[in-house]
Amino acid sequence: MKSYNEYFLDPKQFTFLKSFQENWQVIRDEFTNFMNEASDEELKFTNEVMSPKSKTIKTKDKAKYTAFGILFQGLFLEEYIQKHHILYPDYGSSVTEKVWALQEKYFSNLTELIKQVNLSYDHILRNVYFGIFHPGLDIKLHVNYNPHINRGYLGLIVPQGDVAMKICHDKYYWYEGEFMVLDHSYPHSPHNYTDKDRVVLVIDFFKTNKPREEVEEFEQNLVTERMRDNPYSLGIFGQSDRAQEEDFIKYGLAHQLEWDKTLTTPL
Repeated sequence: MKSYNEYFLDPKQFTFLKSFQENWQVIRDEFTNFMNEASDEELKFTNEVMSPKSKTIKTKDKAKYTAFGILFQGLFLEEYIQKHHILYPDYGSSVTEKVWALQEKYFSNLTELIKQVNLSYDHILRNVYFGIFHPGLDIKLHVNYNPHINRGYLGLIVPQGDVAMKICHDKYYWYEGEFMVLDHSYPHSPHNYTDKDRVVLVIDFFKTNKPREEVEEFEQNLVTERMRDNPYSLGIFGQSDRAQEEDFIKYGLAHQLEWDKTLTTPL
C-alpha cells in the first residue's frame, strides 16, 4: 500500500483524472501514431511551436528532455498564442491554424477529454502536454513556483529500470496506465537511467483549497512575469523555478551544486 504525504498525493482524490486514466491507451496510441506518422515538417513545427522552452531548468551532460502539448494556462495553444501575441517568424500569421490542424489530426481524443473535464470541473486543468525523458536524463534540482497547482503524470510508455522522481527525501516510480500526482512546489529532480524513452502525459491542475479568484490572479501574474522573460516558455517555466542552495543541502542533493561545470543548455 502506497504511503501518501503532503507532496506525494493520492490520485483517487482527484476524480476528474479518472477519465484520462480510463483512456490512457487511447492517449498513448495518439502519441505513438503521431511520432510514427508525422512528417518531418510536422515534427519540426511541433518542436518549434508546441514545446515549452526553459532558460532555467538544466540537465546533466547531453541527455535530453522534450515536451509538447495542446493546453497551456487553461487555453488551447492556438488561443494562448493569440492572447499573448507570440511571434513565430517562420510561420507568420498561419501559426494558429497550423496548431489547430495538427491538434485535430493527431490528438482529437485527448482534446475532447480536456474539453469535457474543464466543462464539468470549472476549468480546473491548466496545462496538458507530453513529457519525454530520453535515456540518461538527469535534471538538476528545481521547483515549479506555483503553490496553487498540483501536477499529475499519467504513465504512457515507461521502461523497466531506474526512471524515477526524487522529491524531498523520497523517490517515486512511474507506471504505465497509472497517475503519479505531486505538489511540485517542493524541490524535485527526475531522472531516466534506462536506455529507452519514458513518456507521460503531464496534467497541471488547480488545487481547491483557495478561492478560484485568488489562484487565477496568482497564475495570471506569474504567467505575465514568465512570458515577459521568455515568451516561448508558454508560461510553464520561469526564473523562480530555481531551487535555493539550502534546498540542495536540506534534501541531500548538495552534490548537484557542482553540476554547473557539466550542464547542457537549458530545455
